[in-house]
Amino acid sequence: MAFTWSSMGTGSDFVFKFTNALHRGVFKATNGRVMGKFFGMPVVMLTTKGRKSGKPRTSMLTTPVREGDKVVLVASKGGDPKHPMWFLNLRANPDVEATYGGKKHKMRAHVATPEEKEELWPKVVAGYKGYADYQKKTTRDIPLVILEPA
Repeated sequence: MAFTWSSMGTGSDFVFKFTNALHRGVFKATNGRVMGKFFGMPVVMLTTKGRKSGKPRTSMLTTPVREGDKVVLVASKGGDPKHPMWFLNLRANPDVEATYGGKKHKMRAHVATPEEKEELWPKVVAGYKGYADYQKKTTRDIPLVILEPA
């Protein structure tokens, strides 16, 4: 059986946090040379501002679509019924830092409009077919987040 977020079950915040911390440590230590791709997609280390604490919060994510300076993230959380914390944070504070390609980028995030999502979703699923399975697994509409240079 292949590893997928959905094979771990939903609601496992401990597993997400542990995996995120491990991935972040290796990514930082090697400047993205190791674990710079996951499921064949480029990895983005996203730093948001906590919506309640105001503290920096870092998450390891993948980007199935990158078009020029635009980076697309998928707030899937493996098909969990709840949005990921990083999504809630950037929705409250859209100025973020994204590290990829060995460089830090100041970015501004916005949730894709229905029109943007309609255009991007086929590209997202082409980048990783598991996203379609995640959407089928949950009743919430999985948001796409677009990062653009600040």
